[in-house]
Amino acid sequence: MTSSNTASGRMRYAPLLGTLSVIPWTSDPSEGERNAPFLLAYSLGDGRGGPAAGEEAMRAVLQEIGLNPGGELVDVAQTPQVPVKLLVEAGQAVLTMPYLTSQCPVPPEWEEDARRTRQVYFMVATRPWPDGTPGRPMTEERLRAFAGDVGMLAGAAHCLVPVSSLRG
Repeated sequence: MTSSNTASGRMRYAPLLGTLSVIPWTSDPSEGERNAPFLLAYSLGDGRGGPAAGEEAMRAVLQEIGLNPGGELVDVAQTPQVPVKLLVEAGQAVLTMPYLTSQCPVPPEWEEDARRTRQVYFMVATRPWPDGTPGRPMTEERLRAFAGDVGMLAGAAHCLVPVSSLRG
């Protein structure tokens, strides 16, 4: 179980995007080995114009910063023009990119996996997720239903973001 965390959006698209949120999770170890942890950013679809306008705005934002919704996985470490940064420290993940800054608590295994793999798999859903309301407890089933949905995955932007820390 995990919780969602509201992100701040400051841009011309903000009224259309509505509430933005970021949620962390980890996958089950494969053959005893831990995998890179995940972060998912999404809109609740509560912006002006409703979910359809929010989805269109999210696509425009992603293209503006160099991420292609529905495109290939982008390795931010190899693509410095994509301005996505992640600081992981003291049980917190601080995600910074144009138009979105989010600080969210992460479980110890998430932080451990992020430090060990030195990267996080970050997805930005273009499709709104009204059920992912910040502050409402998140069940594994609800998260799995959205994050594993083929349509959501196909329309999202996907990237690997290097992990930085204050420790160096």
